[in-house]
Amino acid sequence: MTQYMDFEKPLAEIEGKAEELRAMARRDPETDVTEEAKALDAKADKMLEDLYKNLTPWRKCQVARHPDRPHCKDYIDALFTEYTPLAGDRNFADDHAVMGGLARFNDQPVMVIGHEKGDDTTSRIERNFGMARPEGYRKAVRLMEMAHRFGLPVITLVDTPGAYPGKGAEERGQSEAIARSTQKCLEIGVPLVSVIIGEGGSGGAVAFATANRVAMLEHSVYSVITPEGCAAILWKDAEKMREAAEALRLTAQDLKQLGVADRIIPEPKGGAHRDAQATIASVSSAIAEMLKSLEGKEPKALIKDRREKYLDLGDRGLAA
Repeated sequence: MTQYMDFEKPLAEIEGKAEELRAMARRDPETDVTEEAKALDAKADKMLEDLYKNLTPWRKCQVARHPDRPHCKDYIDALFTEYTPLAGDRNFADDHAVMGGLARFNDQPVMVIGHEKGDDTTSRIERNFGMARPEGYRKAVRLMEMAHRFGLPVITLVDTPGAYPGKGAEERGQSEAIARSTQKCLEIGVPLVSVIIGEGGSGGAVAFATANRVAMLEHSVYSVITPEGCAAILWKDAEKMREAAEALRLTAQDLKQLGVADRIIPEPKGGAHRDAQATIASVSSAIAEMLKSLEGKEPKALIKDRREKYLDLGDRGLAA
């Protein structure tokens, strides 16, 4: 069953009416409502196209958070073979908000790491809604070190509202763990490609996405803070999240212009949640192309490429 967002309410009414007509026809086969249902379908299709043609930054945040968008686990299940999950940070615990392990992508051995939000109440609680604790980032560091040792490309899938800000996480060195993970991204001498598949929130996302190549799904977002958090700090009013979303320049289109994102991956009409298979196929193609662009580069060249990419961002931002 489709879950509609606030701005999709008119669309929900039309699609609901079309479904009511079909239900009526199923109850009474002699009732012919084919033409009426087709007309409503056409109207809904046009409305869907118009709604998603020029989404505001805040609406893009809503789409990026849609619970039916494909998550990290969906991508791993669909795109990777021989996936062998690796658990724990060898220090404190295993963080279920972070998935990672050895796998094959198009038959090439790789290391895949990503945030997993969960897809129902039980799994969302288990995954802490994709908000990693220090042990999650330390697990990622361990996996990146292993990938470096064995010469395996690293693929990261980013989808988090941010690192978990709880008391225990802070006591165990949350900021230090994020910094170490970001540092490790800059140090490894293997190709590192990242895809923002939903939300890229704060340092919790940067710790995985300091990559040679960064791609963003068309309606994903990537920002130093959530619009609600920004609004609460600047205006002392979280309800000003729409204004904050505009000011943060967090859309894939803004970040491509600023040089933070290297490419934008198109989503199906109506967003990734309306056609998960097509979205996953598009992400697969983008990952393959990004890895190919880094093929054959020496470790020192990969590290230099990565460092220069981020050192240049300040100049690009000022120019934009």
